[in-house]
Amino acid sequence: MQRRTLLSAASAALALTATGARAQQRDRYPSRPITILVGFAPGGAGDVTARFIADAAKEKLGVPVVVENRPGAGATLAAAQLARSQPDGYTFALATTSPFTVSPHLQTVQYDAAKDFTYLVQYLVTPHPAYVTTQSPFRTWQDVIAYARANPGRLRWATAAPRGGPHIATEAAFRKEGVRTTFVPFGGGSEAIAALLGGHIEMVVSADYPPLLEAGQVRVLAEIGPDKVPGMENVPTFVDLGYPLPLQMFFGLAGPAGLPAEVIGIWERVVQEIMATPAWADLMQRYKATSSFLPHARFQERVLFTNREIGRLVRELGFRS
Repeated sequence: MQRRTLLSAASAALALTATGARAQQRDRYPSRPITILVGFAPGGAGDVTARFIADAAKEKLGVPVVVENRPGAGATLAAAQLARSQPDGYTFALATTSPFTVSPHLQTVQYDAAKDFTYLVQYLVTPHPAYVTTQSPFRTWQDVIAYARANPGRLRWATAAPRGGPHIATEAAFRKEGVRTTFVPFGGGSEAIAALLGGHIEMVVSADYPPLLEAGQVRVLAEIGPDKVPGMENVPTFVDLGYPLPLQMFFGLAGPAGLPAEVIGIWERVVQEIMATPAWADLMQRYKATSSFLPHARFQERVLFTNREIGRLVRELGFRS
């Protein structure tokens, strides 16, 4: 009798231990696959950098980290899906300038960019220059403006996301010059580049130019942001040209509002570790981007400030109908 009692007690203890271990495993973060939503088509700079972060994070976190492309509506479809997600650390999105600071002021979106997200970390800032093919007759930005002025509406151009930051900044420049052009919408940077190389449009403004530049296929004419393109001091910026909306384009990660502090801390550490690797430095060189880490608090502050400033400029420039 005593032996059976001892065995029963031991079995119960083992069962409790196993149950506790399973519960601890469930509570430990992360314990299942993580998704990073990308609001652009595959192949562009945003998609490539997000996939790099995902692949490296998988090794560090020990769970699958997968990228899910959700292109459309200037990357706002992915942002809207993120806003509806649970704040449990298993769904993030590529955080870029356009859907989180520009598009909410230009169109109806299904989220509040100031309230519905946790801006987790910034990991780079990148040039978004205007470029043409090397066969183009346009050798300078002034050539583009002269052609557009002499041929109203005939200059066809594109960006990676319609009504995104590069679209608005470039349109503001054209308005300042008093010229009329034709914007052609595409679902992502790779589609715009295919149209450029195929002769269907004359110019692209995007971060996707470095492989084409290295291959001798494109010529960079101007940078829409405030900083020079690395290695191209002769290329004017929109600040140099006196245009009203020079935008610095950032890439990072965002989650739904209310992410736990533990999750934020883990991703701050993981992204910093990824950014310290030689492979990350090679990626930055390949895309002529600048590695730029901002932790959650500073990234949140930067995004909200940019959101307010762009809202003010959009109203002043009369972009919202």
